[in-house]
Amino acid sequence: MDWGNVTAEDLIGALKEIDWTSPPRPLNEFLSKFTIPRSYSKWSSRLKCNLYYYRTNYFILILLILGVACILRPLAILATALSALAIAFFNDSFAASFSEKVTRTVRKFSPHLAAKMRPPHMPVIRGRPSAKKSVYICGQPRLLFVLLFSAASFLLWYSSGSLLYVSWAYVISIFVTVLHASFRTPNLKARLNTFREEFRAVWRNYSEL
Repeated sequence: MDWGNVTAEDLIGALKEIDWTSPPRPLNEFLSKFTIPRSYSKWSSRLKCNLYYYRTNYFILILLILGVACILRPLAILATALSALAIAFFNDSFAASFSEKVTRTVRKFSPHLAAKMRPPHMPVIRGRPSAKKSVYICGQPRLLFVLLFSAASFLLWYSSGSLLYVSWAYVISIFVTVLHASFRTPNLKARLNTFREEFRAVWRNYSEL
């Protein structure tokens, strides 16, 4: 697959729907084989390929940098965790997994309440779900959980007095991520048909919606 033809919207859609439960790539692979891209098109293609292939590594890297910045600020650590959850809810598989685990836990104490946490019935058009894909968490729209966790994290950021400090750490973590993705040469595994077909499947599903 030519990553140059993959737009930023396609990449974001694929990252939103892909399963993030896979373990990160080995550290010796993550920190090897760096080269300078020869053109803008090669850099753009490499950036998108690496962001997709090393997605779990980059997510952990960002959390580590933010964790170091927040280590002396307990409230900032909690705010970072809530912010990370709010962002993670945009991923379909994470949202579904979170909803399932919470519902399963609630079912042990209150089966009646757990029954109310089921997602509403989705309408079917021409034998398939409606074009607009909706994701529910514990029976509520995903956006509600994103807003709640974002609001809680904002309050903690404000009360901890370290918003600017951690914002710099976040900017640095994004810069390091883009820097690594720009110079890390895509390895053979990232170019295999199985990997490309995985992206194609997600991309195809995303394009049909």
